[in-house]
Amino acid sequence: MEAELRSAFEEQLRIREEDEKESTKQPELSVSHKNLEFFNPQSYTTNSAVEIRLLNIADSFQRQYAVLFPDRKPLLLCPLNECGVRKFVSTTLHPSATGLCELQSWQACASFVANFMSLELLEPPVDLPKRLFSPTSVLRTRRASCFEFATLLCSLLLGINYDAYCVSGYAVRDMCLLDQSRLPCPLLDPEVKEEEGAQQDPEDPLRGLRVHCWVLVLAGSGSIQENFFIDPLTGRRYPTDSSSFLGVESVWNELNYYVNMQDCRNGCSGLKFDLEDTNMWEPVLHGATSRKHLIPDVLKRKENRRISSEDEEQPRVFQMPRSWVTFITIHEKDLENLWPDGEKVTFYKKSKLERFAPYLNPDGLITRLTTYKDQDCAEVAVVKEWYKHRNDSLEEREVNKLQDSTSERFKYGRRFQLLFHRVTSLSSGIERQMEFSSYVRPDYLARRIWSPNEMEEFYEGRRDFLWYRKVIFQSPDQIDDSVCWKTLIRRINVLTVVERFHRNTTKPANEDVAERVFLVSEGQFELTFHLMDHRFIPSKKILTKPPFKKFSNDCVSTFQMDLRAKPVSTLAPYKILEALQKEEDQLAAEIKTSLKEMEDIIACRAQEEKEVKLRVRRKEAAPICKDKEQKDDNRLKIEEVDVLVSKNLDAEEARRLYHCFLDEFKDKMVAQANFLQERYEKVTRELHAKQNQYRRNHLTMTEKQQEEYQRFCSEKTIQKKATQIRLNRHKELAHQTYKALEQKLQQNPAFHPHLKM
Repeated sequence: MEAELRSAFEEQLRIREEDEKESTKQPELSVSHKNLEFFNPQSYTTNSAVEIRLLNIADSFQRQYAVLFPDRKPLLLCPLNECGVRKFVSTTLHPSATGLCELQSWQACASFVANFMSLELLEPPVDLPKRLFSPTSVLRTRRASCFEFATLLCSLLLGINYDAYCVSGYAVRDMCLLDQSRLPCPLLDPEVKEEEGAQQDPEDPLRGLRVHCWVLVLAGSGSIQENFFIDPLTGRRYPTDSSSFLGVESVWNELNYYVNMQDCRNGCSGLKFDLEDTNMWEPVLHGATSRKHLIPDVLKRKENRRISSEDEEQPRVFQMPRSWVTFITIHEKDLENLWPDGEKVTFYKKSKLERFAPYLNPDGLITRLTTYKDQDCAEVAVVKEWYKHRNDSLEEREVNKLQDSTSERFKYGRRFQLLFHRVTSLSSGIERQMEFSSYVRPDYLARRIWSPNEMEEFYEGRRDFLWYRKVIFQSPDQIDDSVCWKTLIRRINVLTVVERFHRNTTKPANEDVAERVFLVSEGQFELTFHLMDHRFIPSKKILTKPPFKKFSNDCVSTFQMDLRAKPVSTLAPYKILEALQKEEDQLAAEIKTSLKEMEDIIACRAQEEKEVKLRVRRKEAAPICKDKEQKDDNRLKIEEVDVLVSKNLDAEEARRLYHCFLDEFKDKMVAQANFLQERYEKVTRELHAKQNQYRRNHLTMTEKQQEEYQRFCSEKTIQKKATQIRLNRHKELAHQTYKALEQKLQQNPAFHPHLKM
């Protein structure tokens, strides 16, 4: 075919010789269209002289192709656009960089295209489409065929310098019909790979004939190490030898169109994508600039700017005209409202994925993933939901029918500093697990687990080195959510408390307590010390409360591993026992506080679920206060407290106001930390996006663009470093500031008597 198609190239030269004659012809007018007035650009409704020449070349190529390969289907070269005007498919691609940092990778662009539009199936499924609308048009209507999906995606990828091509070929039934019921949901397995048996459909009578269009990305651009396909309908990546693709007719980008000359009887397995090899790929425009040589050609033209006028008048190779499509614009609001009609439902293998636009649901639900036990999706196994913009900061909820549990995950900074809450129904009763932001809590609690007979608490970063506490109690026979927690607290009888401590290197190991056990019911205390170097058995000490408060040596039992340790006097164990008894009283109060907090959390969550509220849409506002403003705010709080001195407050109201002030202050401190963290992440994303763009385009950038890039990176680096310093300092001072306010409130006459009680 190569020899015959060379005539197409000769025809190009002949047409160029008649340039003057062609330029005097009137441009081709479009067919009347009921919405013609909507398309303001003239390029949508007419063809320029260069485009007409390109159409003639394409028609000649199509005729020769039909003669030489009568068994192959016609090529998709010049379909009608939305205005009824014939346009060459390569000119329908318009490389466009959106400028959004969220769309700076192939994954992000593919996901956006797959989610933003609805599929219009080809009819009949074995024929090429007669129309190919522009990317700007399908972005408005949000409905597109697979060819229009691929055109939009390819335009976005070309805009961020991927070596991308639209591919016209054949695929399996499930891919053409966007039927993913044979595939596992990507949310269950993000790195899901193709399942060969699921993809094939031997019963399909149209297997191998169903027309499909997808995107090819070649290696060499950016960090791409190997060629791969992207299905624009799902945004998934596939290897080029995937069995989902059954053959390739042609590929094209904004510079040229290539016809596949390789055998596809075994699908795409073994296909080579060296588009410069004319034995495997026949171009429509011979000698035109390819993507591979685009940058060298640009550099060469820069070097030859002083070329003589005689050389400039020499005939040049016909190049692909510029795109007739206007620049593709995507706004941030488009990223928020991804789903057509506000929602999208997709069925996967034994699962269903529902996605919603923000603020569509009154409870803030944006995603729901339901997994089933059976293939028919009749019996629910797990329901997982994602939320946004909720006042209670709920982000995820999972209802596990198999384990009879409900898990909730919250955004950092909500009331009680609660991050995670799981409720599990056991045969023995209800188990609750809670996780907290430990560093902003005064007690540094990280996790709490409640079961009918015990409560476990885990701490992080405490100055007393406590990291674990376990409370074993004799609970009532029946405990469930119907039992009032106030009644439950009164009925609980503590039997044993176990505490464990990290190593305090300022003390000798045999004097540093690793574990202490309060045997409340037996009136004993067991102390286990940290291991000494090269020892396998720790020192221990058992102390017993003396009867009638008369202390004797019989109240103390010691096992000392250090034989060189000096014997202690009788007074030392007595002081230890006395201190432990005080600790026991304080521990009882802390246990009641923990149980009371659990009661408040449960009641708070119940109330929040009754009255779900969403945060109002508003522009990003910095809750960060300058030093003077922060001081004024703190002074205002104290002045508000001082006003209460003249009021007669009872104990309950005083304690309520006291905790209200502290909670409000904590919320503000957490909001500041959240804002700084979000600012840091945003600046980092913008900087990385700009750096990636520079790596792809630096060879073609002008000196001015280079200077702008250096200035941008310098500014963002300074912003990033400054934000990180502020965030670290805020974290360091948060606890100190909280303690200072707490002490100030405790010393206030309005609260002091009631807090002391």
